[in-house]
Amino acid sequence: MTTSKANTNTIDRDQESDRIGGQGVLDATELAARVSAGHRLTATEALAVLGTPDEATFALIAAAGTLRRKHFGNSVKVNYLVNLKSGLCPEDCTYCSQRLGSKAEILKYTWLKPEEAVRQAGLGVAGGASRVCMVASGKGPTDRDVDRVATMVEQLKDENPQIEVCACLGILKDGQADRLKAAGVDAYNHNLNTAESLYPEICSTHTFAERVDTVGQAKDAGLSPCSGLIVGMGESLEQLVEAVFALRDLDADSIPVNFLMPFDGTPLAGTWNLTPMACLRILALVRLACPATELRMAAGREIHLRSLQSTALAVANSLFLGDYLTSEGQDARRDLEMISDAGYVVLGREDIDPAQLAARLRHRADEAPAQPEAPGCGSGCGSACGSATQGCGPAGGHGEPVLRRRGAGTPESPNA
Repeated sequence: MTTSKANTNTIDRDQESDRIGGQGVLDATELAARVSAGHRLTATEALAVLGTPDEATFALIAAAGTLRRKHFGNSVKVNYLVNLKSGLCPEDCTYCSQRLGSKAEILKYTWLKPEEAVRQAGLGVAGGASRVCMVASGKGPTDRDVDRVATMVEQLKDENPQIEVCACLGILKDGQADRLKAAGVDAYNHNLNTAESLYPEICSTHTFAERVDTVGQAKDAGLSPCSGLIVGMGESLEQLVEAVFALRDLDADSIPVNFLMPFDGTPLAGTWNLTPMACLRILALVRLACPATELRMAAGREIHLRSLQSTALAVANSLFLGDYLTSEGQDARRDLEMISDAGYVVLGREDIDPAQLAARLRHRADEAPAQPEAPGCGSGCGSACGSATQGCGPAGGHGEPVLRRRGAGTPESPNA
């Protein structure tokens, strides 16, 4: 029996090798067709996806895009972040501008008042967001924090009953997920971020297992699980596959893929491991591994995908509108115009051309009173403020992360 099993495994590996080819290049169309028919992506295939040459990457995107179209049509889900509490985090995650010991000159403030949090969220809804993500820094919430967020969610749902709310508050304690569910929270985000084998190099103040446990608690409470990645932190291709397969095993409903933003003042400052084509291959891998899962291109897309953001929508069916937690994103109007230009519609606003939503935002911005320039802003690339699309950054085409100086925690209008 043992010999028979070994022979069968050898045959399977030989067949897989034949499909991939002698040079390790997949027939992406054939692979996507098999995945569509129920095939579960293997590690060998996943590595071949990541090893696709640049000249074959657009064909890979087209093939993986058939799965996106099958499950999500031509819609793009628009999400909007509200940073409820910024900085002041006791955790030491090396990638994070809010970490313990971070010297990044980010906004730092304690909890927003409920009415301000609801106001900020409402601006994102007006920009086309069907989900609002309410985020707070820290290892995890106290019971008082959970009650505070529950109050915000109840008020937000009273004003916008159609909106989905995703909470992201860190590692949960027993009973907290149930309290959030009872308050009207629909989803809970807690990213795995990277492979378990790499995690000790990324963070020492909590474990990979604690993250997995929190996602499990959210699922058990009936919250939609949202868990994703940060890529570009020095992980090997094997570790990237390990991380994607761990997310597949979690069976998350949505997977945000963040591209490392190497903030000055953090241990990963100056870390530039990604190219636009590599980012496309990573997104294609997630789509092939999790064909029916919401795939969100998240923080860092502007500085890593750059002009290929709209190409990425061929496999990703979701994005964050406007700014992120501590950094500025692409102008919300440009996000909506990009969706329209690429032939997509906004989920929940299918009857409206996204360009019309963008025009409404432009009209609203034109009517708004002029805002004073924030302290320290300037026109030079050395400024910590400004637009993420100005093209400032080091030689080689990278755009440095631009620190957020508008929206939540400031008197300035948000990018929504």
